[in-house]
Amino acid sequence: MPRYGASSFSFPEFRGATRRLVLMNLFAFFGLLLAQLAFREDAFRLIAALGFTPSAFLHGYLWQPLTYSFVHSGILGTLLELLSLWFMAGFLESMHGQNWVNGLYATSVIGTAVAATAIYLAHGTLSYSLPEIPLFGCFGGIFGLLVAIGALYGDIEFVLFPLPIGIKARYIAVIYALVSLAMLFGEVRMYAFAELGGALAGLLFIRLSPRRGFSFAFSETWYGLRNRYYRWKRRRAARKFEVYMRSQGRTVRFDGNGRQIDDDHDDKKRWN
Repeated sequence: MPRYGASSFSFPEFRGATRRLVLMNLFAFFGLLLAQLAFREDAFRLIAALGFTPSAFLHGYLWQPLTYSFVHSGILGTLLELLSLWFMAGFLESMHGQNWVNGLYATSVIGTAVAATAIYLAHGTLSYSLPEIPLFGCFGGIFGLLVAIGALYGDIEFVLFPLPIGIKARYIAVIYALVSLAMLFGEVRMYAFAELGGALAGLLFIRLSPRRGFSFAFSETWYGLRNRYYRWKRRRAARKFEVYMRSQGRTVRFDGNGRQIDDDHDDKKRWN
């Protein structure tokens, strides 16, 4: 892995997967904000249904692991989340492409929900105190992106705004992880454990995912299966044709790919 120097606090190009993720979160924020102004009580019930609560998820709210990341509370917190999403997703997209970033972000978001569900079930089994708090926002996806940057480009130094201090990406990821570990001993341990789950899911993704993303690997697998099916059909048709030609007193041969072998042509090449 090559070493990189310090990187100034400048945002990457706003395009591709980065633009879609930021705009989807932004539209969801303003949509729910307008719903609160127009239908106050119904909007709060909608927000509770879209956010992630392990007990509700286990009782049939199966969409929550996909919707909670689009529910944001507070203008300042939403602004910081979306700016972080823009910066980290844009940086990774310039290195790996939009399909890879989409897969990493989605895996981290779902991993966050899985971790929250796991600690909730463990709390019920082991009978220890665990305040159940609903999860909102894309913090798990952002932590997964941060871990990916720290693991793949740990030597890059970012200048932290507004302080003129440069710090390597791997140290930023470690600091955030330590903060989350410390939060496990507080009242928001479910939130902290879920955040660590998003980071672990992001780390597993970069270790196990195909180089060009799961969507590319799926398409390659699909086309490979389709081509193998067509080759099998061609070989089967060749075998049937061989049987038919033998019944007509003629002999034809085909290779393993179903292409006819021209014996006369081979003999001419052999003697000329």
